[in-house]
Amino acid sequence: MKFKYSLLFGLFIQLSFGQLQISELNGVENEISLIMNQYKAVGLAVAIVKDNKVIYSKGFGYRDMENQLPANANTIFPIGSTTKAFTGSLLGILESKNQVFLKDKPAKYIPNFQFYNEKMDNLITIDDLLSHRSGIGNQGTSEVLFPEKNKLEVIQRLRYLKPEGEIKNSFEYSNMGYTLAGTIVEQITNKSWDKMIEENIFKPLGMKNSYTTLKHLKQSNNYSLPYGIFEEKIEKVKFEEFNSISPAGAIKSTVNDLANWMLTWLNNGMFNEKQVIPQNYISEATRLQNIKGGTYEKDAFLFGDGFGWRLRSTYGHYRIDHGGNTFGFSSSLVMFPFEKLGIVVLTNQDNSLLPYMITDNITRRLFKLNTSTEEYPVVVTDIFKPDPNEKGLNKNKLPTHDVNTFCGTYKANGFGEIKIVNEENNLYAILPTFKFQLEHLNYNSFFLKATQEFNEVFNPQFTIQFINNTKGDISQLKMYSQKEPVEFYKKDDTH
Repeated sequence: MKFKYSLLFGLFIQLSFGQLQISELNGVENEISLIMNQYKAVGLAVAIVKDNKVIYSKGFGYRDMENQLPANANTIFPIGSTTKAFTGSLLGILESKNQVFLKDKPAKYIPNFQFYNEKMDNLITIDDLLSHRSGIGNQGTSEVLFPEKNKLEVIQRLRYLKPEGEIKNSFEYSNMGYTLAGTIVEQITNKSWDKMIEENIFKPLGMKNSYTTLKHLKQSNNYSLPYGIFEEKIEKVKFEEFNSISPAGAIKSTVNDLANWMLTWLNNGMFNEKQVIPQNYISEATRLQNIKGGTYEKDAFLFGDGFGWRLRSTYGHYRIDHGGNTFGFSSSLVMFPFEKLGIVVLTNQDNSLLPYMITDNITRRLFKLNTSTEEYPVVVTDIFKPDPNEKGLNKNKLPTHDVNTFCGTYKANGFGEIKIVNEENNLYAILPTFKFQLEHLNYNSFFLKATQEFNEVFNPQFTIQFINNTKGDISQLKMYSQKEPVEFYKKDDTH
């Protein structure tokens, strides 16, 4: 999406006091404001640490646009997948106490647990979960369309979920893998993942404005609302509910709190002269554990993952980082261990490259490189909106059966049930928390069309194909929402 430059009227810059004066940062506020205007961003916050000190922390724009409430360095933003390094750290802490070993298999800690096949059971270890080399991959259909709050119940679905990559020898990003990692923490300690994060990380690091739940976020008096872009206009969106996959992305924090997090990682796990995260785990987590595909360039190469961190070379410097995306928010946290440098940017804009542009601009400044903002692209994905128009049946490729024969309840192990109903001559798919109209494509293929009541920001419009059995009766539907279609079988069928 391309935006013309225009000043966002009333842009408020919240200044901090008592910070070090770094000549390379002179004028950075103007460039941040320029990039924000190009992105039509509502608000963001930035913190920079260098040589064991916070050298910069400020808020820009608004945390609440309607009420003109400014964002500052203590404004709370959901940080999405930047959460993953926290979950990994809990396992590192437990390993230092000999309560777990990262080379153990998950079944050692989870009762009656098994993966999809024997190969996965025999090969997958906990550290594979943390480095996305388990092969589990994206199981978003199970997580999002069939949500469940109980982590233990959700990870038991893995016995039915096909792997999406080669075990031990692939890079398949997996929120489900981190859900399993968080569940292992809970089983070992008999405490919730939330409680363990609070006790072992938030408290010792003085992260007083950091939380794992929306309830606690909304009880604070300084949190950001979520926003997105639709057809070049700013719109408020809903917060994301993480349910069981909280260990993969549920933390909400501030740049000031995350400055303490960065200082700890840049000081071998020490904070205020206390070893909070084991030094050995810091070393393992920031070492290349899984190679990721990518095109090497002069200033960017060696792409891969550690445990909850992305690893690469940037401008010839060793870098660890992770971004985060959740409804209405995007974030970027970058560290350069050898330079003792860390930068975090939290924004209230959905699915946006804005925080990455700003971390790059600051990185270039501190490495004394060209900082022109002209080459930065404006990349923001529009939030999803339902289409109110109805097309009816494709008369050139009509269904092979009367549409009423499609009705019934279909089930897939590892996912749940879909009920297909006919209401006023329109087919609908009823899922646990969503209801979609089935819009006809051709023959026995439809897609999940969001109704006007749908208020999520993601696009749910996956193709559904109804399948005949050998008798010619509709007995199955396939949902094309993952690498391989998910097969749901009609409950009255003999399958």
